[in-house]
Amino acid sequence: MSKFISVLMVTPEVYPFLKTSELADLCYAHALGSREVGHDLRIMAPKYGFISERKNRIHDINRLKDLPITIGSKTSLATVKSSSINNPRVKVQAYITTNSDLLDANKGVLVDNTTGKAFSNNDERFIFFNRTVVETCLLLGWFPDVIQCVGWQTALLPAYLRTMYAEEFKNTRIIQTIVNFEEQGVFGLKAITKSGLPDKAVKILKYKEKANFLRAGIAFADAVTTLSPEYAAEVSATKEWQSSWAPLLKKGTQLVGIPHGVDKMQWNPKTDPFLRSKFDVNQKQNKIRIHEQLQRAAGLKVQGNSIVASFIGPLTKANGCEILAAAIPALVKEGIQVLVATDVPTGLSKTFEALVKKYPGMVRLKHAIDEEFLHNCIAGSTLLLKPSVHEASGQFQRCALLYGTVPVVRKTGGLAHGMTDVDASAEPSGNAILFDKATAAALTEAVLKAASLYANPNTWDIIVTNAMNTDVRWTLSALPYDEFYRNLVKDTK
Repeated sequence: MSKFISVLMVTPEVYPFLKTSELADLCYAHALGSREVGHDLRIMAPKYGFISERKNRIHDINRLKDLPITIGSKTSLATVKSSSINNPRVKVQAYITTNSDLLDANKGVLVDNTTGKAFSNNDERFIFFNRTVVETCLLLGWFPDVIQCVGWQTALLPAYLRTMYAEEFKNTRIIQTIVNFEEQGVFGLKAITKSGLPDKAVKILKYKEKANFLRAGIAFADAVTTLSPEYAAEVSATKEWQSSWAPLLKKGTQLVGIPHGVDKMQWNPKTDPFLRSKFDVNQKQNKIRIHEQLQRAAGLKVQGNSIVASFIGPLTKANGCEILAAAIPALVKEGIQVLVATDVPTGLSKTFEALVKKYPGMVRLKHAIDEEFLHNCIAGSTLLLKPSVHEASGQFQRCALLYGTVPVVRKTGGLAHGMTDVDASAEPSGNAILFDKATAAALTEAVLKAASLYANPNTWDIIVTNAMNTDVRWTLSALPYDEFYRNLVKDTK
């Protein structure tokens, strides 16, 4: 194999330290996969106030204690600690930024875990985190071949590296990865002053009379990626991108979409430590047991043959939760149970709480889910619902395939990547139920199509087998990124 490449992936969340969205699993699988390909990929993330250092084996690094980090006229201390991400094959070094007044003080990532309200100082929190990444590299004397910045929360980093630390990082290539183009890190103009960036960057940061963090990442990066080819195509086709964002790209480059896969040592129904009953594609009987265990744990009526259609994720309009709420009455009427599992409350929580009261035992809302419940939800459900209005990639629909839980997916972004719509005209082919329109009617029609197929046990078994045999391995991202990294750094080697 060619010489390995050193990569620092900077992300706002990664499993097992933190998971508020599918991004955490996606970064986990990519990090381990890239390490297996042979690269020296390390990861850096913030430690928020509800993360246990003991449980996650986060330890001190003597030379990275009490680093003074400037935010506007204030200085806050950072201590960067060490941990790792492991599977039986490889280990990925992790650097974890800790801090008492900006990170640990808040029991949440972007919003308060109890109230769902956004923290008022999110600009300062991520200015702080970005600057700790720079300081960590400087103090370690480590200038990786590639720094990959994931999401708007890391998007000031390219600006710091290319303006204030250009000489030190002259041989480092920078990737900005867009997680969700609708989330750009927009704050009041005071955030620009707080960043301490020079005039060259200030001109980029200011957009529509606001500070826009994502613009800095795109303008100063050597390459810009997103989480699927389909989402890259959708974003690139918009007028706003073409008029106001594409001109920021480095000359000769374009937005690149790379698909992602699953780490099958984390997601495997045959070995999953979170499941009391294991199963695989050749012995599926125990899925029925997990189905009933899930119904009990969630507070649904225990009916072994009933369909459990689950939604997992933030309760937002973008994730299709308004569509889902509107569809629930029609689904319950057909005897379909609906389980909604989420992390923190949002403005839509009350809508689902009202549906729970209206349909006791048929609709349930679970807040603050843990990893064990998540795995059992994906394993024990019949269907996994993904009715997103827009979404770059997702990850749980791929995990669901491995567990014989059939995804019901709207065709947007990369959600349907690797999914084939079920055709039951002859011997069933396909592994998912796909639909086009972002409407309650379209979602209902798709779920009822699944229900009609489920009514025939032989047909449904073939569809489940198709799903479990789908290749969703981490190679879907690690191998394309291997080529991408190598092409990016070939002029510096």
